Amino acid sequence: MVELTTAGDQPQLRARARAVHLLGGEGVLGDDDDVGHPEADGHPVGPADGDEVAFAQLVEAETGRHIWAERYDRAMDDVFALQDEMTMNVVAAIEPSLRQAEVERVKRKRPENLDAYDLVLRATPLVVAGMPETALRALPLLDRALTLEPDYALAHGHAALCYESLFVRAGRRDEHRQGAIRHAHAAIAHGRDDATALTLGGFNLGMIEHDRAAAREAFEAAIVLSPSSAFAYILGSIQLGFAGEVERAIEWGERGLRLSPLDPWSYVACHGMFLAHFQAGRFEQATNAARKSVPHNPGFSISHMFLAAGLGKLGRMDEAKAAASRVLVLQPGFSIAEWCTATDPVPAIAVPLSEALRAAGLPE
Repeated sequence: MVELTTAGDQPQLRARARAVHLLGGEGVLGDDDDVGHPEADGHPVGPADGDEVAFAQLVEAETGRHIWAERYDRAMDDVFALQDEMTMNVVAAIEPSLRQAEVERVKRKRPENLDAYDLVLRATPLVVAGMPETALRALPLLDRALTLEPDYALAHGHAALCYESLFVRAGRRDEHRQGAIRHAHAAIAHGRDDATALTLGGFNLGMIEHDRAAAREAFEAAIVLSPSSAFAYILGSIQLGFAGEVERAIEWGERGLRLSPLDPWSYVACHGMFLAHFQAGRFEQATNAARKSVPHNPGFSISHMFLAAGLGKLGRMDEAKAAASRVLVLQPGFSIAEWCTATDPVPAIAVPLSEALRAAGLPE
């Protein structure tokens, strides 16, 4: 048994990893530390001959609550390569669980006892939702965090995303645009060693300032800091999609989802892949990507907009119009022209997308 105490802001969580070499094809796990594995109740575990089976488990140190577990079963040609792969995959896969566990912990704290980190955690689910009404609820929490710690890069990054939501989906007011840009630059300036802050800053520089070179630099810096950052690949994928980099957008989106398949931001990776497939004229794949994005964040209007466009290009107009109607329920002031101006997709996307959205019944 090897225990790894998580660093940074998760002192109450720890990762437990178990590596078991099974000779001859079958073995049984059955000690107390194996609780949480489907194989741990005395059932046989059988890799191919010569393979190694390794288990990784994350538990909450204070309560012993099982949070996450995974099994790795493969040939042992290079134990160090397996170790490196496990490390990257484990870190990426447990990040959403760690984040959610921290959010739940903060919910149990009294409001007067919240520090800057706690305030950012309370704001996080509201930021992930990506809509103006949730952004307006998140911003006071982030403002309090920045009052306590003015150089807090992560708080700046989340604030930038809130202002992005307000600008793109609530009237394109210049004060919201300037807020997004200001906080995005602050996130990068104060977060040179924080992959998440760099990702948030880069996303907003690309989306709102339309500085895709600066956005790319921020994403690449984030990945250098954290090669297993699903968040960087996920948010980077949509920026690549808007920029018309078809294959790279798909590659980054797929990589982000492989690293963190249950990530709350996974709908953004689906959007990046939608834009790429749509530009390439692969409307079936584009529609599938848009459809997959909806359950991850049903209240996000743009998922339904992309779905309407894809269905329209496939000639499934009744379904396209139903998706378009959902857009207007979630975002009554939606306008095709305003969305294109705010997000600045390349013409190879903007022109056919606008045509499909008009055909589905969305207003110009």
